[in-house]
Amino acid sequence: MGVQEENRDVPKENPQVSSDIAARQKAIDDWLPITSSRNAKWWYAAFHNVTAMVGAGVLSLPYAMSNLGWGPGTVILILSWTITLYTLWQMVEMHEMVPGKRFDRYHELGQHAFGEKLGLYIVVPQQLICEVGVDIVYMVTGGKSLQKVHDIVCKHCKPIKTTYFIMIFASVHFVLAHLPNFNSISGVSLAAAVMSLSYSTIAWAASVHKGRQPDVQYGYKASTTSGTVFDFFTALGDVAFAYAGHNVVLEIQATIPSTTEKPSKGPMWRGVVIAYIVVALCYFPVALIGYYMFGNNVEDNILISLEKPTWLIVAANMFVVVHVIGSYQLYAMPVFDMLETLLVKQLHFKPSTTLRFITRNLYVAFTMFIAICFPFFGGLLGFFGGFAFAPTTYFLPCIMWLAIYKPKRFSLSWLTNWICIILGIFLMILSPIGGLRSIILKAKDYKFFS
Repeated sequence: MGVQEENRDVPKENPQVSSDIAARQKAIDDWLPITSSRNAKWWYAAFHNVTAMVGAGVLSLPYAMSNLGWGPGTVILILSWTITLYTLWQMVEMHEMVPGKRFDRYHELGQHAFGEKLGLYIVVPQQLICEVGVDIVYMVTGGKSLQKVHDIVCKHCKPIKTTYFIMIFASVHFVLAHLPNFNSISGVSLAAAVMSLSYSTIAWAASVHKGRQPDVQYGYKASTTSGTVFDFFTALGDVAFAYAGHNVVLEIQATIPSTTEKPSKGPMWRGVVIAYIVVALCYFPVALIGYYMFGNNVEDNILISLEKPTWLIVAANMFVVVHVIGSYQLYAMPVFDMLETLLVKQLHFKPSTTLRFITRNLYVAFTMFIAICFPFFGGLLGFFGGFAFAPTTYFLPCIMWLAIYKPKRFSLSWLTNWICIILGIFLMILSPIGGLRSIILKAKDYKFFS
């Protein structure tokens, strides 16, 4: 009797309460940008990855080559392409390594590898530096490309501040930021992917048309040894920045449907391979042909070195604008997801259009403000990006792979991952040094809101 009375006091789990919690959780997941739509095809993955990877940074690769030299430059380009394709394959494989579970976000994979709290502390700051940093750089890039178009088309017009062009570029994002999820921005992303291939082709084809310059030289430009070394480090940062698509790869894969018979890694990997072929078609011709034609006199943006024909340079700059509009949205979507998850799950705000409207407008306004204040943000990104881009792209996937799969010591998988980790750590240490010097040099004669 006593036992029966004791049992009566133990609270039984109410199936109704459990189903209500599950229903509420599903409603939130259906609202959040990353998990709301899972009907993407493999070609979505292809052009999303091209848009994420091939940034306007491709136009600075000939300049990076001039600071690296023929031998080291070619080796670093090929090595970066190979290593980042390998680490991308690892991430695609790890997306569904636990049966019945999907790691839809980079930090969820980090939590599985390193633990609930440590995973968040390791991954989230690095991912945010990359994604918010890239969005700020794209604000500057979009504004400056619009300014170039204005200056070329209207040579006798009164000069307009870069600030106003950044604000014009930002105005597009105050509208596009309200597209709810990855699949809804697929049209913008496709246009961006086509544009990246277009302006890359213009860059190398126009270089070939212009021909090799009569006074071309391939020696290092800096007159001092220290200057050459610092320029080399900065160029490493430029190459690292060119391969920055890993920060959104799990989020892209999350949009692809998955079953036990047909896991998402099949179509995702097909999309990645197509994307990496496009990346090679964009990067290698621009870097090698641009450097061959102009040598160490190449500008940090190959389009400036070309100058003519005017209509082609204007078109290329407009293509850059369209591309960075798509790229901005692609990198902003995981940030929106983080902010909305925090507000809805942790702070218990009600999922609503108003909440989304305020959050996303504030984010666009923030990136616009920083871009206006620091239009030399590329130098800042070389500095901060070295700490974040190199790990998230070059070696954090390798560390996760070793932590989760524990391959046998000195096996091929173990050795490959450790080589990638060592090279990535070198990149993480060296590239910020060049970025810091670049900031110091540019900050000397800098005026706010110029």
